[in-house]
Amino acid sequence: MQILLDIQKKLLPDLLETMQKRYNILRYVKAMEPVGRRSLANHLQLTERTLRSEVDFLKNQNLLEVHSSGMNLSQEGRELLEQLEGIMREVMGINILEQRLREMLQIDEVIIVSGNCDESPWVKKELAKACAARMKHEWKNRRTIAITGGSTMAAVADSLVSDEYSKGVTFVPARGGVGEMSQNQANTIVEKMAQKVHASYKVLYVPDQLSDEVYASLMKEPSMKEVIARIKSAEMVIHGIGEALVMAERRKSEPSVLTRLVEQKAVGEAFGYYFSESGEVVHKVLTVGLQLEDLTPEKKVIAVAGGKKKAKAIQSYIRGTHATTVLITDEAAARELISD
Repeated sequence: MQILLDIQKKLLPDLLETMQKRYNILRYVKAMEPVGRRSLANHLQLTERTLRSEVDFLKNQNLLEVHSSGMNLSQEGRELLEQLEGIMREVMGINILEQRLREMLQIDEVIIVSGNCDESPWVKKELAKACAARMKHEWKNRRTIAITGGSTMAAVADSLVSDEYSKGVTFVPARGGVGEMSQNQANTIVEKMAQKVHASYKVLYVPDQLSDEVYASLMKEPSMKEVIARIKSAEMVIHGIGEALVMAERRKSEPSVLTRLVEQKAVGEAFGYYFSESGEVVHKVLTVGLQLEDLTPEKKVIAVAGGKKKAKAIQSYIRGTHATTVLITDEAAARELISD
């Protein structure tokens, strides 16, 4: 297959470019349907004239349906897109990129979806689908799953589908709540995940940041000890990776903390830990929930983060911990990591 692709790239490069363009149109329509032509052109960075020509072609091939509400994939289009997935990964070099990134970061597994979260919101949905599929592969043998908050984890919740094993799963929040929209709070997300797959869940109603006094008091509460013990015993952990200053501002951190992060050149954040580019922990938030030392080798840890601007954050976290066995990211972040 790879030999044929290499020959096509030399003899018929336009063919592969056209194939990739039409593949991206079908992917975007599937993720955002029903979608209008102008929105499609803007997100794929195509002129309306070019897009009109491509849409007409795909419609004539019975792959797209055009309605007053927007465009949808036809059943034939859905089947073709599914068949194209593996082929396009080779055409776009995704398989090779996964191998290179896995070797560079020295982790067990890398899953890459094409696109850039920074430019195309539908790519985050693709990340979420990849994470949901990976979780489903694991939860037969891993019954307690800890989840952090954030918009990416909320998207993962939307992508989950129940099966014969999901009813035995318990979802728990990995940490206390960050000051953000309720739908992106870990408690809300674990409840939604449990509802989607007919599983059970536990909640942790504490803030993400605590004073020494409040933290010490909470740790004495029997009910709190029970929930935290369940969280720390989770066999699978699903989490995002944030940019250091963005997360500090989201937590409404003190100006002195922001100054320290800038001075220490913090670039990444996960679980309340802030990492420099070399992976050194330069600041830690006192929080209830999972700590880095809890990410022991027997846990299946899946980190999900995409977008070119997240590349440094991803690398700093991977360097700061050897716990992550699976990284799910997008093509833009992966290529930025490789180039650095």
